[in-house]
Amino acid sequence: MRWYGERVPQTVLTPAIREAIARLGRADIMVGIPSYKNATTIGFVVRAAQAGLVQYFPDLRPVVVNSDAGSPDGTGRVVVETEPPDYVERILLVRPTNKLARVSLTYPEVDGSGGKGAALRTIFEIAAALEVQALVVVDSDLRSIVPEWIELLAGPILKGGYDFVAPLYARHKHDGTITNTVTYPLTRALYGRRIRQPIGGDFGVSGDLVRHYLQAPGWTPDVSRFGIDVWMTTTALAGGFAICQTRLGAKVHDPKDPGADLGPMFREVVGTILRLAVANTASWRDVRGSHDVPAYGFERHADPPPLEVNVLRLLSEFHGGSLTMAGAWDAMLAPATATEVRDLAAEAGAVAASMRARLDMDGPGASMPSTAAMAEAGASFRFPDDLWARIVYDLMAAARREPDALDARVAALVPVYFGRVASLVIENRDLSTDRAEDHVERQAREFERLKPYLLARWAEDAGPGAAAEDPVA
Repeated sequence: MRWYGERVPQTVLTPAIREAIARLGRADIMVGIPSYKNATTIGFVVRAAQAGLVQYFPDLRPVVVNSDAGSPDGTGRVVVETEPPDYVERILLVRPTNKLARVSLTYPEVDGSGGKGAALRTIFEIAAALEVQALVVVDSDLRSIVPEWIELLAGPILKGGYDFVAPLYARHKHDGTITNTVTYPLTRALYGRRIRQPIGGDFGVSGDLVRHYLQAPGWTPDVSRFGIDVWMTTTALAGGFAICQTRLGAKVHDPKDPGADLGPMFREVVGTILRLAVANTASWRDVRGSHDVPAYGFERHADPPPLEVNVLRLLSEFHGGSLTMAGAWDAMLAPATATEVRDLAAEAGAVAASMRARLDMDGPGASMPSTAAMAEAGASFRFPDDLWARIVYDLMAAARREPDALDARVAALVPVYFGRVASLVIENRDLSTDRAEDHVERQAREFERLKPYLLARWAEDAGPGAAAEDPVA
């Protein structure tokens, strides 16, 4: 698959980083924290990581590595100056066998691309050079991390023989929309494993899997940015590594409104998962149904903080997309599906106009209504589960047929994704987060039910030469 990116990048470690590794020598367990402009939150994350390493793994050689993008706000300085390990030892009344080391560095780009994936590439290389048994990766904007997270993410590797530990969070019903609408249902339907948070951001990885990542192909620019999380999950699945999940409770981090913040992330994540699906056809083609993935840790009941979503903006963006991207929709969707999408976009425009009038938003000094008020005003709008599944599957087939057009196709899908999210917010307006989870599961089952539709499109839309490469064709 020339378009997927078979070349594996050479080492990205600079001489200064290699010198830091030489000073450390070896380590058994490592916590990696990618960051950019997180000075206000990363100190708390580092303290929790240090405490977790001391409390739960006192006999192992530990290290905390912050891989930063050159933050101008002093993020790296905060890491270095955060309360020293001996302070952690005093408050925990645990005396570890080995001194806890901390490193903060500016990561180099991977083939000219920077972002979370490039930060993790550096973390992987350091972990491999130190020959760690377990690597834990946590986000730098976490407000809910506690020391136990380190044990929950590393314990299954060190004690249970797992290679990849995915997080199980309690998230607000409006949070994680890319996960809920694409990565969870699609990963589940393709590979048959119910990994609830394939792009959760916080993971545990064995030393063997770290080395596998460093030799795996596909370090595209998207993987060097937000595509890294789903790349990690899918690469572990396709490679046959032992996978489990761990219950972390509520995830509290910097909130993101889907319509305002998630467009670029959607393009990078979805582009990556589709390229991986094309490259790993043999890993999912014969899979039918799905099964649970083992879960580690006690079940936790926690209410995540509320998240406001601009439903009106989502509906308006969906309608606006039909005015500028209808041709792209026709090119990537089956004819009947494209017609349904255009009709639904027109309905979204009418509902948005009605919402503006009903909520009196055009008057002088009008403020933005709450999510609940907007959802109630747009209660008539529905985006069917089966339509969304067919859209994603049509895009998968298009990715195989015209790989060079994939980025443009995914960009054209963003307004449709906004419409799907708006529908879910409206549908879940009166439900608790726990009850809203039933709708996520319903969507995932629809992806499984329609997998024969994907296989039919896969065979129908095979590109030149595909028959020789892929028995499906």
